[in-house]
Amino acid sequence: MTEHPSAPQGKPTSYSRVTLSRIMTAVDVNLYGTVHGGVLMKFVDDVAGAAAARHSGGTAVTASIDEIVFSEPVRVGDLVHAHAQINWTGHTSMEVGVKVMAERWDQVEDAPVRVATAYLVFVSVDLGGAPRPVRPVLPETAEDERRFREAEIRRAHRLAKRRAIQAHRAG
Repeated sequence: MTEHPSAPQGKPTSYSRVTLSRIMTAVDVNLYGTVHGGVLMKFVDDVAGAAAARHSGGTAVTASIDEIVFSEPVRVGDLVHAHAQINWTGHTSMEVGVKVMAERWDQVEDAPVRVATAYLVFVSVDLGGAPRPVRPVLPETAEDERRFREAEIRRAHRLAKRRAIQAHRAG
């Protein structure tokens, strides 16, 4: 893991875990009769922001959404749960992983269905909006370690993409 000499002492992955739940209603529906992707994106950002704020011990702002994958439609009446946790931390930034599950209102005996997954990057900021050090995340399980290492891969890809685009624009 990366050392953070000026950051507060680290916190275990479990410390940052947050779950938000809500029932989807008719106001959430798109023209196709399913829940609008934008409604789910806001829900994802809300739960990720709560996990980031909890972990950083203060304000954290969305810097980017690396990826969001919608795997199943969500319908009116579904009880939707968004689960978030910190996967990785840098000096001021952190990656938050989100899994969105739906309990179908008309299939209560069935197991919840995974409807979306996402990876977001948040930056911890002070009251003036300047980036501030974030405490390290301390993976606790083999699954947490796997998520940490995969987050490092996503970060390397993000940075390589940024450098390639800057080089292209400069050339």
